[in-house]
Amino acid sequence: MSTVLLSVSDKTGIIDFAKELKNLGWNIISSGGTAKILKENFVQCREISEITGFPEILDGRVKTLNPKIHGGILAIRSKVDHNEQLNRHGIETIDMVVVSLYPFEATINRISKPEDKRINQDVIENIDIGGVALLRAAAKNYKDVIVVCDASDYKDVIESLKNNSVTEELKLGLAAKAFRHTAYYDSLISTYLTYEKFPVQIVIPLKKLSGLRYGENPHQNAALYSNGIESKSVVISAKQLHGKELSYNNYLDLEAAWRLVHEFCSPACAIIKHNNPCGCAESVSVRDAYLRALTCDPVSAFGGIIAFNKFIEEDTAVEISKLFVECVIAHGYSRDALNILMQKKNIRLLAQEIPYKEEKDSIEYRMMSYGMLVQDRDNELLNGIKFMTSRQPSKEEREALVFAWKVSKHVKSNAIILARGTQTVGIGAGQMSRIDSLKIAAEKMKCVKHGLDEHLFSLVLASDAFFPFPDVVEQAAKIGVTAIVQPGGSVKDNESISAAEKTNIAMIATSMRHFKH
Repeated sequence: MSTVLLSVSDKTGIIDFAKELKNLGWNIISSGGTAKILKENFVQCREISEITGFPEILDGRVKTLNPKIHGGILAIRSKVDHNEQLNRHGIETIDMVVVSLYPFEATINRISKPEDKRINQDVIENIDIGGVALLRAAAKNYKDVIVVCDASDYKDVIESLKNNSVTEELKLGLAAKAFRHTAYYDSLISTYLTYEKFPVQIVIPLKKLSGLRYGENPHQNAALYSNGIESKSVVISAKQLHGKELSYNNYLDLEAAWRLVHEFCSPACAIIKHNNPCGCAESVSVRDAYLRALTCDPVSAFGGIIAFNKFIEEDTAVEISKLFVECVIAHGYSRDALNILMQKKNIRLLAQEIPYKEEKDSIEYRMMSYGMLVQDRDNELLNGIKFMTSRQPSKEEREALVFAWKVSKHVKSNAIILARGTQTVGIGAGQMSRIDSLKIAAEKMKCVKHGLDEHLFSLVLASDAFFPFPDVVEQAAKIGVTAIVQPGGSVKDNESISAAEKTNIAMIATSMRHFKH
């Protein structure tokens, strides 16, 4: 007769599973909490202490860590000497191990991580020791032991037992799943407990949220994963209200748009295409911010991603509905706004009520072949202001420069932003030379109507990096730029400063660059 060990924190489905095993003639041994619920539901079982001859101690911290349990799991049935040792020590074999671990993930998402390193005791007590050991032992000996760590597998295991079709392939698949499960569990623990930013070893917990239709291109498979730490301000936790499922590229663009639009406090709109802004504006109303962002580059905005840092009302929805849009994300929508936008079958509407907020010491990862780059997120804006020219920017120019500088953080290098007031009027992104980015931005500016009185708002320029040559300043003067913000720090700064002085351009330096590759 076969024996199963049941020790589950999550009791979902365990009663029916245990009854099915009983009907198939299995003996059940179980830990205290699981044994209690089994007996309450008239499922006969023996408790762990009956097998080990030793009671649970230390508030349940020690119960399954015993040779009579692990010997019964780890013994290789085909080895004569293993069987002789089991007989000598009175150890019975355990043929299936079913474990769900203490709810560490749920606990840390209920209790925020402290900054002072005093970890909540409830968090510590929800670090499973015995359960992980049981799963790993059973998974290691998968040829002789079935291991189950997920209640969704109960049905398949029962069907396989009923049909005498428990194959080695099935057991190997369950074992691999158990090792993934314990690895994910341990990585959550180490990540939560680690305060060192760049430790010698890094483990990243990733849990699949959904499959995606395809990746960047239709021939690439893709899926969406979460790191297990709930954050209510990010794109992946936004609620989709309408439209077909999001694609891989949708997620990338939504993330870029959501982060950019939350650089601003007043109503703002960011329109993203292929991970770059094609328009961004901050204004007195959501509708006006959208219209100003759109006028920067309405051609590129076609089929783009639109993000708002506020709630969308009917008047804004009416304007959005005039354009083909892939996705819209905002803090929410009025009923009338939803009714208007949902008339467009292919638009995807997302609501994220919590404003995006980057954690203070957050880091980001970028994959390489057989490796990974890790860095701090670019959460800073500037490192003070240095006036580089004799003419200082006016109050209106300063406001526009700060706005353009915020946008430049989110544009791929080499980035050039042209702005009037708090509206982009030309964006050049991702070029191999900065002068080419300026030419593109200038061409964009010439081709559209900006919706601003050019006599009231000066044209300013932001560059994500310093000027090694005066060519950008000289070209900027030709298109009417009156003020420039750039990091400064080139060995040839004086050449750019001289060019600015000659054309009465006010130039400031931030002492901080924002390369974005």
